[in-house]
Amino acid sequence: MSNQAQELPPLTPKTVDRPGSGAAENQAKTLGGRLVALDAYRGLIMFFMASSGFGLAKVAEHYPGSGVWAWLGQNVDHAEWIGCNFWDLIQPAFMFMVGIALPWSIANRRARGSTFGNLFGHALWRSLVLILLAVFLSSGGKQTNWMFTNVLAQIGWGYPLLFLLAFTKPRVQWIAAFGTLFVYWLAFAFYPLPAASFDWGAVGVPENWPHLTGFAAHWDKNYNFGAAFDTWFLNLFPRESPFAFNNGGYVTLNFVPSLATMIFGLLAGQLLRSARSIPEKFKWLAIAGVSGMVVGWLLGWAGICPVVKRIWTPSWAIYSGGWVALLLAFLVAIIEWRGWKKWAFPFVVIGLNPITLYCMWQLIDSWVRSILQRHLGQHVFEIAGLAWAPFLERAGVLLAFWLILFWMYRRKIFLRI
Repeated sequence: MSNQAQELPPLTPKTVDRPGSGAAENQAKTLGGRLVALDAYRGLIMFFMASSGFGLAKVAEHYPGSGVWAWLGQNVDHAEWIGCNFWDLIQPAFMFMVGIALPWSIANRRARGSTFGNLFGHALWRSLVLILLAVFLSSGGKQTNWMFTNVLAQIGWGYPLLFLLAFTKPRVQWIAAFGTLFVYWLAFAFYPLPAASFDWGAVGVPENWPHLTGFAAHWDKNYNFGAAFDTWFLNLFPRESPFAFNNGGYVTLNFVPSLATMIFGLLAGQLLRSARSIPEKFKWLAIAGVSGMVVGWLLGWAGICPVVKRIWTPSWAIYSGGWVALLLAFLVAIIEWRGWKKWAFPFVVIGLNPITLYCMWQLIDSWVRSILQRHLGQHVFEIAGLAWAPFLERAGVLLAFWLILFWMYRRKIFLRI
């Protein structure tokens, strides 16, 4: 880790100007110049991730007769299996952003004299650190929890391949993305279905689980190609007891199709670095976004491949890729095209230190909560009533995190890997 003031974090294009300053804004629409929309995009993603849904799912429990609260509570949680809630889009947006930033990262390092060997070595180092950091953050107790479904691990496994693809033509990148998804689809499609007498309880699936039927059954929870891989792979590591299943159905091999998500981001980053006008960039992002949503949904509707985030099905990669591209298009339109940038400042502060916020959220969340209660009173989060306590708790912790990031921003301290 480093806190050098002369370099921005790894997921941001480099500039010596403070975001929001006149010089940085004047560069925003030029080839290779800084786009405030990218920092805002990353910051918005991390804001929602670290908010833990602002506790709205728990607040909604106090309003059982409200359709609005039922909708809010549902969308700050992941879909049980098939489908997409708002919360499901955070991880693909995060991984999409990794791809977007890579062209800037490579260009900046080349400008400083780095060779391809230096660049690739750094990519491998970053990959290793991300994977080990993910394992560390997922571990508890006295024994290391060798799990690789954490978003940092997913990025780490795929990052070296993404880096190599950044040196190829867009045509090769498109082929790599859809070729990867097709091969992954084949692996699941040809994996044998369970016998009628299979004991689903042995893999953590409850009796009332809405099992997929027909061809879609190849992507059922905890009995699929990815789950079978994990029962072999994860048991190669020291464990207190043999690995049998993941409670949420997540699999290590998610990094394979999520590589396609990062490739989609890489293509978007190359578009944003191109000499095209901002309106043209918005147009192509919007077209790609709508196309991805439609194609992904159709694949699920036709029964070819269900849309499941937890195992990152190919249809999910395409569908969610469409959504996150549309979000990027929206931010490019209002920030870079229309010039409405001041509102985005709080998110830019977050976007410049994404790893810092992620680690704080994972490591000191409960500590910050206890500190606030110690100094402001044990019942400080209940001042608006017991129902709203989860919301105020999450808002208070997130505000404390943001103030730390703002202090770092003012002193130009940007932690990077």
